[in-house]
Amino acid sequence: MTDTKACEVSWFSALCDDDYEFLGQPDPALASSWEHCRNIVLQAEKGGFDNILLPSGYALGIDTTMFAGAIAPLVEKIRLLWAVRMGEDWPPQLARRIATLDRILGGRLTVNIISSDLPGEKLGSRERYQRTLEVMQILKIMLNGEHLKYQGEFYDLDLAPPRIGTVSGKCPPLYFGGLSEEAREAAAQGCDVYLMWPDTMDKVRETIADMTARAARHGRTLKFGYRAHVIVRETEDEARAYADRLLSKLDDATGQDIRQKSLDSASVGVTRQAELRSAAGGDGFVEENLWTGIGRARSGCGAAIVGDPDQVLAKLRAYQAEGIDAFILSGYPHAAEADLFSRHVLPQINHAPLVL
Repeated sequence: MTDTKACEVSWFSALCDDDYEFLGQPDPALASSWEHCRNIVLQAEKGGFDNILLPSGYALGIDTTMFAGAIAPLVEKIRLLWAVRMGEDWPPQLARRIATLDRILGGRLTVNIISSDLPGEKLGSRERYQRTLEVMQILKIMLNGEHLKYQGEFYDLDLAPPRIGTVSGKCPPLYFGGLSEEAREAAAQGCDVYLMWPDTMDKVRETIADMTARAARHGRTLKFGYRAHVIVRETEDEARAYADRLLSKLDDATGQDIRQKSLDSASVGVTRQAELRSAAGGDGFVEENLWTGIGRARSGCGAAIVGDPDQVLAKLRAYQAEGIDAFILSGYPHAAEADLFSRHVLPQINHAPLVL
């Protein structure tokens, strides 16, 4: 083990009906359910991951909040990265739920902020991200135990903090991402961990530099997270063969239908993932060990780190060298790939829950 700086390594529980053996081919045994998603979380804890993302999609899968409350008493060490959709919440109630869930977890809650619309309504990008920023600011005031006296574009509130606070007495880390100008400015002012989807190394470097400068203009610093899929096998040939197998039953029409189901299918981030696929070679690799084939069958995070254990480890360390502090990884099927990664790669990484 040659890396010295610890990073957070998280896994992903497929709450949004996105677990497959063959991409685009739903399997009832892998559909989002309490039992299936619970088993992914328990596998990730057994494997030694630091955190696990519980995603949220309005039209897809099971409810993240109910799942988080149910799984919290069943885990002992792993953190939960609980995704919440800003268009579907009211900040004071959200603050109270965050504090309560953090208490159940013994202080191991982290929060993934999603800048969503209220289902059935549509805000412009500027307004939507302004509302998201206001929610992040309100949460930090209330969960830091301070009296809230807040006047913004969307919220005008004068409230005492919730009686139940977090274990630390502070707001849990807020993870948030987005590539548009409005998203970047909201992140620079409000979040703690700026999340990126897969991209080429030069773009990762460029984004980190941009966001570091933006945060500094607001007197802030950010941690950086990288969300990607992973396929690790004992040899590179085996990993590439498995990648080909994942796509072996997918047709383009099915993949397009899956991508368009997501409410964020027209976002700047999703557009960038499509650009990566277009730039990739015939084998789907856009740069060494970064395979874009995953994005043919899902919106959002659309590329995988593919290779043998040494190659996957080297890729993660290269991202760390550019400034990445946390990884959120996933693979298909999620429980099986979590086991493979935890055996082949995780023991070689200096990792621990992220400290702000």
